[in-house]
Amino acid sequence: MMPRFDETKEFVPVRIAVMTVSDTRALDQDKSGDTLVGRIEKAGHIVADRLILRDERDQIAEQLRTWCANPDIDVIITTGGTGLTGRDVTVEAHRDVYEKEIEAFSTVFTIVSMNKIGTSAVQSRATGGVAQGTYLFALPGSPGACKDAWDEILAYQLDYRHLPCNFVEIFPRLDEHLRRK
Repeated sequence: MMPRFDETKEFVPVRIAVMTVSDTRALDQDKSGDTLVGRIEKAGHIVADRLILRDERDQIAEQLRTWCANPDIDVIITTGGTGLTGRDVTVEAHRDVYEKEIEAFSTVFTIVSMNKIGTSAVQSRATGGVAQGTYLFALPGSPGACKDAWDEILAYQLDYRHLPCNFVEIFPRLDEHLRRK
């Protein structure tokens, strides 16, 4: 199915923080982070922050909470630490922070991955959720997986013009439960 856009709506840039989770990479070696930053900027969005953290659950969760509390960050995308090894703790850190999980993100990512890498897609635990009015997405650590997640899912859902619905249009309602009625 071809994506549809309402060309009468203006594009709304989203402020996105990018975190690479790795015990071994530095910024100059961060191909996955570079892939995301390049696509975010090309789409017209803003890279609000970027960093690399080690595979430490508490540190990852703490940084996610810090970014969620920052009114200048709308979306957080992490890359790395979503696999099955003992050091892969990004998904657990995300779930420590989520108020709501976006289960369909994992499902759609798996479908996209199946079309690219076949049954190896079962080894990914990509996830998405919402906390404090901020969207969070955990992607695998490969540049290909980051490309696929952005190009096939996030580029559309983070575009206010995308039809029939998108994440941007419901930003104002993500934290409505915190406001008085």
